[in-house]
Amino acid sequence: MALNTAQAETDVLALLDDMAARTTDPGQSRRDYARELVRIMADMMRTGTVTGTVTTTGSATTQTGTITTATIS
Repeated sequence: MALNTAQAETDVLALLDDMAARTTDPGQSRRDYARELVRIMADMMRTGTVTGTVTTTGSATTQTGTITTATIS
């Protein structure tokens, strides 16, 4: 599945609208903005497909390894 950038854009615009409407406690607004922006980006990344090369070691039942040259698309 491809990254859902259209939904992320919609969510960020809604977040910006919410932030623009706030008039009190700028410190809390910045913290809320940061938290919500990170959530939006994490949600978008979860919609993507990770591809890359995996090199494994171990037996057939206890393999371990890392993914290299990974991309999210």
